[in-house]
Amino acid sequence: MRTFTLIKGMPVYDSSTGKALGVVSDLMVSNEGVIRAVMLDVKGLFERDRLISIDKVLSIGTDGVMLEDRSSLQSGIVEEPDHFLCDHDLVGKLLFTKEGEKLGIVDDVYFDANLGTILGYEVSEGFFADLSEGKKNVKTNHPLQFGEDIVLIEIDT
Repeated sequence: MRTFTLIKGMPVYDSSTGKALGVVSDLMVSNEGVIRAVMLDVKGLFERDRLISIDKVLSIGTDGVMLEDRSSLQSGIVEEPDHFLCDHDLVGKLLFTKEGEKLGIVDDVYFDANLGTILGYEVSEGFFADLSEGKKNVKTNHPLQFGEDIVLIEIDT
């Protein structure tokens, strides 16, 4: 199990050449809670952010992400209605249950690096609550509903 904050900023390498391609800047997530792609911040004068389909990632190690080869990089432009963790879609948004209970602000995402599925969410209730009680871990088997102002979650009972 990995968290997004552990891989954000991690270097990405082409396994066929050993060349550094950039660093992880975000994850693209489907409505079903499956990681579809890794957003890569590419350095260079004429380079733009690139997407790597999750099935082209060979491994996510402790010190780097290994990619099949450079040819699997795609343009960072997305036409499908997927969501990004950092791009105001999930991390930093209020998380509510469908019953109207505010759980807190999404602080991190736990995922299975092999399957690309989200396993849970780390939720903050504020600085002082985090100090006294710690952050909450919320798990669900149901897809999230991404709203303009909040994210809705269905908790398994």
